[in-house]
Amino acid sequence: MTIQDAKEEIKRTVKAYHQRDENGKYKIPVEKQRPLFLMGPPGIGKTAIVEQVAEELKINLISYTITHHTRQSAIGLPFISRKKFGEKEYAVTEYTMSEIVASVYEQIERSGIQEGILFLDEINAVSETLAPTMLQFLQYKTFGMHQVPEGFVLVTAGNPTEYNKSVRDFDIVTLDRLRKIEIQEDFSSFKNYAYNAGLHSAILSYLEIKKENFYLKQDLDGKRFVTARAWEDLSKIMQVYEELHYPLEEKLMAEYLADEEVAKDFALYYDLYCKYREIYHVPDI
Repeated sequence: MTIQDAKEEIKRTVKAYHQRDENGKYKIPVEKQRPLFLMGPPGIGKTAIVEQVAEELKINLISYTITHHTRQSAIGLPFISRKKFGEKEYAVTEYTMSEIVASVYEQIERSGIQEGILFLDEINAVSETLAPTMLQFLQYKTFGMHQVPEGFVLVTAGNPTEYNKSVRDFDIVTLDRLRKIEIQEDFSSFKNYAYNAGLHSAILSYLEIKKENFYLKQDLDGKRFVTARAWEDLSKIMQVYEELHYPLEEKLMAEYLADEEVAKDFALYYDLYCKYREIYHVPDI
């Protein structure tokens, strides 16, 4: 599936999960709202399309990289409370609210909007200590004793094992609770996004000629790769450098495009681009 097709699938899913019956209840119960699992190589725009969907539907978006969390920050910290059962009072272990769940409630209070997307990136690289709680969370949207508000749809993402040594394959039990969407790099989808986002015209014209350099997959050691994210980030620095009249050299290109041949090729193209832009007064045209 292309990244553009994936975006439309996310949008359709969010709309479907938010459909209510005549009694105001969601037609698809929380436990049947399977989270979406976007599986694809790094830097192709998985996070970007989730942000676009939330913006277009005018709903909340809470985004976390789950690998940054420990079991304690995800499910909350234990504390002792006193409870009475029958005629006797007991000390009982309870848990503070998860940072992730709390952030959802805070966003609802700030925006006044009850529905949204909770996006968890790198879900298949979760720590060993947190992994056992993920199955419960994916099915019931519950971390510890606290549940994510039912109006929030779970969207997750991850990279295949060949791109991340920390990634583990999900077992059948976990996969049976997800909607897995395989995403492949696609220049046509990127081009539509790039024009709307105002990417540098040198990059767009270069990739029209050298489509094979749009996305190069990294090797096992992660030493050789070029991604859609790299082109977009390079575009931003190029535009600012030009405004400041700073030189744009091959070494700068190589800092973003982690492939020597592509960086060199684009640097040569950019020199020609600038030359002909000056000669033919392209900006005026």
